[in-house]
Amino acid sequence: MGNRLQDKVVVITGSTKGIGKGIALMCAEEGAKVVVSGRNRDAGNAVVEEIQIRYETEAIFIQKDISSEQACKELIEESVAHFGRIDGLVNNAGIFPRGTILDTTEDLFDAIFDVNIKGAFFCSKYAIKEMLKMGKGSIVQIGSTNGYAGGENLVAYSCAKGAMLTLNKSIATHYAKKQIRSNWITVGWVASEGEIELHESMGTSKEKLVEWAESAIPSGRMQTAEDMAYGVVYLLSNESSQVTGTELHINGGLD
Repeated sequence: MGNRLQDKVVVITGSTKGIGKGIALMCAEEGAKVVVSGRNRDAGNAVVEEIQIRYETEAIFIQKDISSEQACKELIEESVAHFGRIDGLVNNAGIFPRGTILDTTEDLFDAIFDVNIKGAFFCSKYAIKEMLKMGKGSIVQIGSTNGYAGGENLVAYSCAKGAMLTLNKSIATHYAKKQIRSNWITVGWVASEGEIELHESMGTSKEKLVEWAESAIPSGRMQTAEDMAYGVVYLLSNESSQVTGTELHINGGLD
C-alpha cells in the first residue's frame, strides 16, 4: 500500500465496475478514503468490501443515477456528511450506446448527454463548492479519443465527451487561483465489461475485439483500467499540484 493519496477523500462516479472500479481500488491502495458510486447497489457494495479487505482503508457506497442535478447534489452532500470534506472527484460515469447522426433519436441523445456531461457538470459544480471551503481540490475528467473527432457510430457520445473537454478547460481556467484543478484523461481502447458486453451483443467475441485492438493501437495492446488509474492517482496527488487544464493521453498512441 502506498501513501500518495493518504487520507484524501475521493469521490468516483461510475465506480462499480470497469475503469471506475480500477480507479477506486488504486486510490484506496494509495491511502485514499473512497466514495464508490453507481446505480448497482450489489456491485457497489462488493467494491467497498474488496477495498476494506485488501487495503484496510475506509470506503462507502452511495447509490446514485447522476443523470439529474439533484442526484449529483445528493452524491456530494452525502459524501461530505460522511467524511467531512472532498479532496478529489473523478467524473468517470458514462454510457456509450452506438448510433450514427442519422439514427440517433432524441431519447438516445438525451440519455447519453444526461449521464456523460450533465452528470460531470453538476458533480463538478457541487464538488467545487466544497473544495472552495477547503481551499484546494482536484477534479479528473475521464475523457475519450472520441472527444476530439469521434466515430461515425458514436456521434452523440463523442459530442458529450467534447463538451466534457470544454468543461475541463473552463474549470481549470477559472478556478486555478482558488487552487482547484481540473484535468482530462484521454482513455484509449479498454476491454471493460461494458465494452465486451456491447461487442458480444453485436456478435463480436472478446478474443476478436482484442485482435482488432492490437492491430489498430500503435502500442500493440489494449489499455487496462490500471493504466487509467495510474494517471488518475497522479492527477489527484500533491505531485501534480501545478498541473491543471491538461489532457493526459493514455491511449497507446491511438488517435
